[in-house]
Amino acid sequence: MIQLRGIFRNASRHAVKHCLSVKNRPTPSASISTGPQQQNGNFYEFRTYYIQPHLNAAFLKLTNEKIHLRTAHSELLGYWSVEYGGVNQVFHIWKYDSYAQRASVRAALAQDPSWIEQYISKAMPMLSTQDNEVTYLVPWSKIQTPPKDGGVFELATFQMKPGGPAVWGKAFQGAVGIHTGTGYAHSVGVFHSEFGPLNQVHALWWYESADQRAAIRQKAHGDARVVAAVRESAAYLVSQKNKLMFPCTFSPMK
Repeated sequence: MIQLRGIFRNASRHAVKHCLSVKNRPTPSASISTGPQQQNGNFYEFRTYYIQPHLNAAFLKLTNEKIHLRTAHSELLGYWSVEYGGVNQVFHIWKYDSYAQRASVRAALAQDPSWIEQYISKAMPMLSTQDNEVTYLVPWSKIQTPPKDGGVFELATFQMKPGGPAVWGKAFQGAVGIHTGTGYAHSVGVFHSEFGPLNQVHALWWYESADQRAAIRQKAHGDARVVAAVRESAAYLVSQKNKLMFPCTFSPMK
């Protein structure tokens, strides 16, 4: 019995020493990281408005006339009308420096009589519903304006497997990079959802026209480099959808 007690005592001392040594070791951050993080607080709010079909033209006309009341408060990146992949919808992107800035903008709008009387009170009854989503640029992407005005935009949305960029980032970057590097498409930006449906990635593309997009897609689908990159990224994909959009006349990005 005395011998057993000595064995347990020595084992306990060893365990304590081991725990103390582990406690003093630096914890590897990679074990809990979801991947490279954005270096600033900028984020982009995606807003989608679903317009009552018979009021679509009236809504766009009103917005064209009064959008300056809204852009006086914060930066509008772009405003589009959805042509394919959804009807009677508009999609717009607003940039904010921080959540505090967005809160102050929303508070100011609520106290802006011109905005309320001339726009909101008239526009809201024209809508059937609306959605919003907060997104960040993925760490390796940046906003790139189209090479010229007058094209069309595709918003491709990918529902990815959970885990964040640490899981799918490299493969997805490869798929985007092969499209841009070969000249098949112009990337405006790649965004990762923060609030709203999670594990979503949005790729915003620009093309000269819908017909040019169709021709490029057909060519790209026969390119072994594109096929290989897309297949690798698809291993992390759950579902996807897209919309083809035309910029409104008042959109900063055309």
